[in-house]
Amino acid sequence: MEYQEYIKDKKPIINCEHICKSFVTGTKKNPVSLKVIDDLGLTVYENEFVVLFGPGECGKTTLLNILAGLDTADSGMVYQNGKLVTQPGIERGVVYQSISLFPWLTVMENVEFGPKSRKVDKKTRRERAQELINLVGLQGFENSFPNSLSGGMRQRAGIARAYANNPEVLFMDEPFGALDVQTRYLMQEEILKIYEHQKRTIVFVTNNIEEAVYLADQIIVMKSCPTSVKKEYIIDIPRPRLYTSQEFLRIRQDITESMDKVL
Repeated sequence: MEYQEYIKDKKPIINCEHICKSFVTGTKKNPVSLKVIDDLGLTVYENEFVVLFGPGECGKTTLLNILAGLDTADSGMVYQNGKLVTQPGIERGVVYQSISLFPWLTVMENVEFGPKSRKVDKKTRRERAQELINLVGLQGFENSFPNSLSGGMRQRAGIARAYANNPEVLFMDEPFGALDVQTRYLMQEEILKIYEHQKRTIVFVTNNIEEAVYLADQIIVMKSCPTSVKKEYIIDIPRPRLYTSQEFLRIRQDITESMDKVL
């Protein structure tokens, strides 16, 4: 599918223009400016599952943090629904690879933490939390503490907690990267199930090409550092997708050949 045909009836939700970002490394006497993002622009559309894909250490996480309002660009702008993004907000949820549940709270308490902080009444927030716990397959573990859960279960709880605030956009930074292979495959299926039931725009960072093709509506291939958008792929393979299908393997090969080689 051509890109212009794909976006024809879609509503833009995230726009960024001319994003640049550098970090200072080295010593105080000999500081070195390292440019991580160089004049990057992209658009994300409503209810789209977008994957940012590129070489390791190319700046994907830095870009995600800027889009989410957790970091600031040196220059350029990020807009959500036409409003300038300058700081974190409940309209943007974030899930990281490192599972950041509060260890002293139960699964239920973790999931309802955001709504509770916003003074949502107990009945409403408890019903919403239970709905999400059921959706991610953790019913029966509401009163469990994080240290008693497997890595995959903790990540499910983290996703439920992110959804509990009803964010318009959910940013996910390699959320399955620390999981074993079998659990990672299961979590890919889980996030698609959640995505179908609780439609949100998702911006998902990965450096796993099979994961990108399996999950995405659109894959944005990033250049090596300093990064910018190299190429965009529309993935119109019907879900559920087969890793071994001819079209899956064709797209995988095309993306592989388009990537910058990092030695």
